[in-house]
Amino acid sequence: MYDVAIVGAGPVGLFLACELGLQGCSVVVLEREAEAGSVWRAAPLGLRGLMASSLAGFYRRGLLPDLLEVSEGILVADEPLQVKGFGHFAGIMIDPDKVDLAALPHRLPTPAPEGLMTPLAHVEQILAERAVKYGVEIRRGAEATELTQYDDHVVVRAGDDDYAARWVVGTDGGRSAVRRLAGFEFVGTEPLFTGYTMQVELDDPGKLKPGFNPTENGMYVAMRIGGHIGVLDFDHGAFDRSQELTKEHLQDVLRRVSGTDVTITELGLASTYTDRALQATTYRKDRVLLAGDAAHIHSPLGGQGLNTGLGDAMNLGWKLAATIQGHAPDDLLDTYTAERHPVGEWVLDWTRAQVTVLKPGAHGRALQGVMREMLDTPDGATYIYKKISGMQRRYDLGSEHPLVGRIAPEFRLQDGTRLADLMTDGRGVLLDFTGELNGLDLNSHFRYAAGPAIDDLGLAAVLVRPDGVVAWAGDADRDAFEQAAKRYFG
Repeated sequence: MYDVAIVGAGPVGLFLACELGLQGCSVVVLEREAEAGSVWRAAPLGLRGLMASSLAGFYRRGLLPDLLEVSEGILVADEPLQVKGFGHFAGIMIDPDKVDLAALPHRLPTPAPEGLMTPLAHVEQILAERAVKYGVEIRRGAEATELTQYDDHVVVRAGDDDYAARWVVGTDGGRSAVRRLAGFEFVGTEPLFTGYTMQVELDDPGKLKPGFNPTENGMYVAMRIGGHIGVLDFDHGAFDRSQELTKEHLQDVLRRVSGTDVTITELGLASTYTDRALQATTYRKDRVLLAGDAAHIHSPLGGQGLNTGLGDAMNLGWKLAATIQGHAPDDLLDTYTAERHPVGEWVLDWTRAQVTVLKPGAHGRALQGVMREMLDTPDGATYIYKKISGMQRRYDLGSEHPLVGRIAPEFRLQDGTRLADLMTDGRGVLLDFTGELNGLDLNSHFRYAAGPAIDDLGLAAVLVRPDGVVAWAGDADRDAFEQAAKRYFG
């Protein structure tokens, strides 16, 4: 019997597998697709943006160098891929020069970039290689079709085999079989648009302006690499997965939304999606948990989907491992839904707001004007970046200290040791800048590092959870530290 069976070998499932494998858990990943790295996951169709919070997670597990290496070397249609960026809101790009990073609270310099464009295939390859190194088994061509829960384990039928595990996590996307088989409630709002992603050749690509282009009838995105075009058609999702995607239909939609007479001369790949925004009412039912798109789906506007899923995996991994190993407090696993469900709710609303801004008509135009003016100011650009980077998000951990519940700044001790150097093994970290906590009876679930910092932000000590979130910060109060450590580390 495995400790955990993860259904879905996308980035979320593989990152979770790495987190569990790092802690010595026995893990099997069950993936429906027989082969990795489909064309939909390679550049340009598989390009995704990783935000600062996700990149901090990769950095603190020692995965960032590999990720940067493959991303920096990508050429698409003989053009170098731009790997850094600050994102957008409803297709309105954030000007990096207007973002005042120094104004963001509790921020310290870090080698991790603010953003990165990279293909899903590369992310999955890096994570799969690391997972296998940790002893994780990856079974491809194994589609989950049955799921049965018992008091102390779960059995998943995948392909022709049964897999028994103490816990099962569904990371199998928006149409999650695990979510359906386990009976999770999935609620939210219906779509306003059908989105199209296509790889095409055009008679005159110059008729389409590069980048994001809101129009009177929706929005189109011309990436100028690999013939990748995106279109949003506000038809209340009527066409999504309902009819064949012909060249004639796609050309009609592209012309109507773009307001041009552009002609598609050759159609390669094409698919549809919507802005349907749904979320599981809980992320756990007994011994089955959900993460990523299996737990929440929404419009891809703003690029929050992958990053939210990775945040789920970071939050869940160490908690589930501690539960399996028997040193977790009784309610630790319950904090997964308590902390991540509000984040999912925010993401759904964030994408709904962007859809509203893009709605055709006078009201949408008015909102677009307001947003463009706001994003053209340093305060506006910084505010939007603060929201989408994920670095300023805060869990309610019951403390009034402004740093508690946030992703820890990248503290650097005067001897050159960085916080990331101390977190590659997946343990929590106690940073004791004054040395006053020396001599505590510490358990093996977190590291102790003492010494002055180059910038300690006025703190005497900081306790960082394995997911990089600050659990406690302040003066060198032994009683307060011990209470915080007991809450998370038993």
